[in-house]
Amino acid sequence: MIEFNNLTQFLDHGWSCINRGVADTKSPGRYPTLATVSKDLLPEARTVVLRKADRNTSILEIHTDTRTEKVNTLRQNPNASLHMWIPNRRLQIRISVIVKIQTGSTIKKRWEEVPQKSRVSYGTLPPSGSVIKEPLAYDQMPSMESFAVLECKIGKIELLHLGRNHTRAVYQASSDWAGTWLVP
Repeated sequence: MIEFNNLTQFLDHGWSCINRGVADTKSPGRYPTLATVSKDLLPEARTVVLRKADRNTSILEIHTDTRTEKVNTLRQNPNASLHMWIPNRRLQIRISVIVKIQTGSTIKKRWEEVPQKSRVSYGTLPPSGSVIKEPLAYDQMPSMESFAVLECKIGKIELLHLGRNHTRAVYQASSDWAGTWLVP
């Protein structure tokens, strides 16, 4: 069983799990939970798909429809968090982010990279969350105008490893990612 006693190696391990989530569709890191705060100041959480991760820029990327409630919520308050649980590594990753919503011509290249079969997720009519009379009373109409990239700028990463000896650490952008051990 892996044990961590070096802050740099622990962070490297966390990033390897994040990056695997982008590369491997079967990785649990592919599907983090995104938590936001509603306009009524209530917590909201939903599963999203991690599309890109860049350790050098500290940016994670998620795609969504511009008409979703999460986009409305993030326009009001761009602070959010991502949570990943990697069971085979016994690792919890909590990531604090500030989200920038990108739309329009600035993300045309990203839209072109989205597989045709996946584009139907962006442009559903009526929009996501609308009340319908029957379970399938909606149409999937791919629309670049409804496509958004959520650029998540990481401010903090917290790792918790549940090993023989539990280990926990926090890393912050404000300290150039120098880690600090925490009591698990």
